[in-house]
Amino acid sequence: MTTYNITKPKRLQATIKLPASKSISNRALIIYALAGGDILPENLSDCDDTKVVINALKKMPEVINIKAAGTAMRFMTAFLAATEHGEHVITGTERMKHRPIKILVDALRQLGADIQYENEEGFPPLRIKGAMLDGGTLEVAGNISSQFISALLLIGPVLRKGMTLRLLGDIISRPYIDLTLWTMREFGAEAEWTSVDTITIQPKPYTARPYLIENDWSAASYWYEMVALSDDPEAQVRLEGLMDGSKQGDSSVRYIFSLLGVKTTFATRKSGVPTTITLSKSGHRVIRLEYDFVNAPDLAQTFVCACCAMGVPFRFTGLQTLKIKETDRIAALKTELGKLGYVLEAINDRELRWDGTKSPASNLQSPASIDTYDDHRMALAFAPMALVSPICINNPEVVSKSYPHYWEDLENAGFTVNE
Repeated sequence: MTTYNITKPKRLQATIKLPASKSISNRALIIYALAGGDILPENLSDCDDTKVVINALKKMPEVINIKAAGTAMRFMTAFLAATEHGEHVITGTERMKHRPIKILVDALRQLGADIQYENEEGFPPLRIKGAMLDGGTLEVAGNISSQFISALLLIGPVLRKGMTLRLLGDIISRPYIDLTLWTMREFGAEAEWTSVDTITIQPKPYTARPYLIENDWSAASYWYEMVALSDDPEAQVRLEGLMDGSKQGDSSVRYIFSLLGVKTTFATRKSGVPTTITLSKSGHRVIRLEYDFVNAPDLAQTFVCACCAMGVPFRFTGLQTLKIKETDRIAALKTELGKLGYVLEAINDRELRWDGTKSPASNLQSPASIDTYDDHRMALAFAPMALVSPICINNPEVVSKSYPHYWEDLENAGFTVNE
C-alpha cells in the first residue's frame, strides 16, 4: 500500500491550474456523441471518470468497463439504451456493482428501453440493446441522485416525442440538474423547467459545435480549505479557469468559505468567460456553522474537515446521498476524523454534527494515518489538514478519479509530499 506523508509549507503562495470540470466534461461528451460531432470539446478533464467515457464512446466495445465512475455508469446506460449502437454489457468495479441503478433502469424501461440485469437485480452489470426510443412523460422521485435525472434529461432531445419529466417530492441537487439543462441548451436543445417540478424537452436534436469546458469548482474547494487552515496571514492562492456566475453547483464554495474567513477576488467579471480568482484571508469567520448541503453534497467532506481543523462546531444536513457515493462517506468521515481526535455524531444517515468534542491527545497516533476507501474526495479533503497537524494519506492514487495532478500541485505550493 502506498502512503504519502504530507508536511505543510512555511508560507502558502501558489498559482494553480485546476483540472477541467468532470461534471461538464461528461455531460458535453454524451451530447457530443448524440449530436454526431467530430470535434471533441476543448479542455476536457483528464481524470479517470472522463477518460472512461471517452474510451467507451470511441471504441464502443461489447463490454464497457467504466471502473469506479458513477457518472459514467448512469450517463452511458441512458446513452446506450437510446441509440442504435447494438448490444453492450456495461460494468465496473466491485463497489460499482453494489451501487443501485434500479431507478434509472425502471425509468428507461418505461421509455421502451431493452435493459437486463446480468447478476443482481437492481445493480450493474447491465446488458443493453440500443434502439431509438419514443419518449413521452415520466415521473421519478426528486430525492434520488441527480445523476439519474441528468442521464434521462441528456437523451431527451433524441427521443421521437421528446420528454416531459416530473419530479416527485423533494428535489435534491437541483444545481446539478440545472447544469445539465444549461449544457444541453449550449448545444441547441430546447429544455426548460415548465413548472416547479416539471422539465419539458422538445424532440429537437443537438447541434454539434466547438465548446470550451470550464475548470472545476469542486477541485477549487480544497484550495479554499488550505487558505482557511493556513496560519500564514498573507496566504494567497490563485486559481485559473473559473467563471463568475458559473453554473457548477459547487461554485457555492466561495460563499460558504467566506463564512470561514476566505475572500474571493475575480480578475475579471465578464459573464461566461473563464478567469483567474485569488483566495486570501478576510480575517472574519463564524464561531459555528450550520449548512444544508442538499444542493452540493460533494463539498461536504471539505467543510467537515475544514471546520474540525479550525475548531468550528457545525451541523451539516442534506447528506442523504453520501452513503451511496464511492464509499459510505458519513461513516468514513466519522472513522477517519476520529483518528485525529474529533468526535462526530451522525443522525439518520443525513446529518453530521460536531460540538467541539475531542479525544485526549494521549490516545491518538501521530501522524494520523488516513484511509481513503477508494474515494478520491477522502484524500483530497484530508490532505489540507496537514496545515494543522501531521498527516499520512493511504492509497493517495485515488485522486486520479477527479484531480490527477493534485499531489504535484501541493508540492508546487510548498507542501512536502513523501512516500
